[in-house]
Amino acid sequence: MFNQAAQELTTIRDILRFAVSRFNEAGLFFGHGSDNAHDEAAYLILHTLNLPLDVLDPYLDAKLLKAEKEKVLAVIERRVEHIPAAYLTQQAWQGEFDFYVDERVIVPRSFIYELLGDGLRPWIEYDELVHNALDLCTGSGCLAIQMAHHYPDAHIDAVDVSLDALEVAGINVEDYGLEERIQLIHTDLFEGLESSYDLIVSNPPYVDAESVEALPEEYLHEPELALGSGADGLDATRQILLNAAKFLNPKGVLLVEIGHNRDVLEAAYPELPFTWLETSGGDGFVFLLTREQLLGEE
Repeated sequence: MFNQAAQELTTIRDILRFAVSRFNEAGLFFGHGSDNAHDEAAYLILHTLNLPLDVLDPYLDAKLLKAEKEKVLAVIERRVEHIPAAYLTQQAWQGEFDFYVDERVIVPRSFIYELLGDGLRPWIEYDELVHNALDLCTGSGCLAIQMAHHYPDAHIDAVDVSLDALEVAGINVEDYGLEERIQLIHTDLFEGLESSYDLIVSNPPYVDAESVEALPEEYLHEPELALGSGADGLDATRQILLNAAKFLNPKGVLLVEIGHNRDVLEAAYPELPFTWLETSGGDGFVFLLTREQLLGEE
């Protein structure tokens, strides 16, 4: 069918319709950026043709050169194979920030970025009070880079157990010119760290074993190491809760994303006064604890 499309389709409108039909036919999952076949097709077409990503209508009836058409159809065909769009464009967005990504890292989708700065104002009165910060399980480095933006006086350690992920993070850190402020560290969570921090954030692996088995095919293209975390999805989070207080300064803040595990976590730690922060996904995905709360001093 793609060979026929290359022969018979002529305009962006033609290819957009063709792509939406193929995406729906393939039963694609949209959870790495767009949330529907039309928007994902439009994004892939515009990106591949080096057109503005927010303007489609003026180009709908533009005819494509043979080479352009072949290039666009090749991207659409790969998406039909359930490869996430971000890996095809090697670009992912969080708010106003865009990042390089490839199959060495999960596609950025943490809610934590929504909470940095003003979202933490009740606990961090002034952004300038954050002098040292830590991003555990940094992946592509997206949260570390956004922390550098919100906390202009902060030095940030960005940690990951995956050397592949740190290579991608290095690309993004360099793209944003933050080599002097963000240190990339290859280690497993807190192992070997010697600094203490005013703010620790983490979007660790948190998918439980049963859910890993049921993930849409798109997620299977992401590093398994960055998804699953034991039978109940909380292995990494348990280690963070066990050790975080030792690495937090007085009044320091811990911010962790745990997916859909709120009930399981609260049942496992009834003594901890979790604060659940409101995000665009709801108030059950990201918790906050202070050093004093972790130590039972509040």
